[in-house]
Amino acid sequence: MPLTGEFARIDDELCRGYDGDCWHGPPLRAVLSGVTAKAAAAKHPQLVHSIWALVNHVSIWVEVVSLRITEWRAIESPDAGDFPPVTNVGEAAWAGALDTLDQRHRRLLDVVAGLDAGRLDATVPGKDYPVAVMLHGTVQHYAYHAGQIALLKKLVG
Repeated sequence: MPLTGEFARIDDELCRGYDGDCWHGPPLRAVLSGVTAKAAAAKHPQLVHSIWALVNHVSIWVEVVSLRITEWRAIESPDAGDFPPVTNVGEAAWAGALDTLDQRHRRLLDVVAGLDAGRLDATVPGKDYPVAVMLHGTVQHYAYHAGQIALLKKLVG
C-alpha cells in the first residue's frame, strides 16, 4: 500500500536527503560517490573526523532511530559509540561501511512504512520530541554531514 500524508512526506524527505533530488545540494550518497578508501580514511590536520568516521557516525545513528521506533525504548547513544572507530582502511572495508549505511537507510524506510499513524506524534522514549521530529531530524543529519563530507573531499582529495 502506498504511503500517504505525513508518512509519504517523511519517506520522500528521507529518500531525497539520502540519494534523491534535494534542493539544498547533492544528497549524502552522491557526495560519497567516487570516494576511495584512502580518501575516506584521510584526516585533515585541522579537523577531527575523516569522511569514513562521518559515514560510520551517520550509519550508527540511523540504526538508533530505527531501534528507538521498533523496540520503543530509550537509547541515549549507540552501543558502538557516537563515532565508531575505523579499524580497517582497505577498499573492502570501505565498501562494507557504505553497504552498511545503505542497509540501515533502507531499514529505516521500511520502519517508516510500517508505522502506525499514532506513532508519528508519540514522544520518543527518553526524549521530549515526537517520532516525526526525530525522522525529520534524520534528514537534517544527512544534509549536515553531506556538507561536511563535501568539504572534506575537497581538502583531502
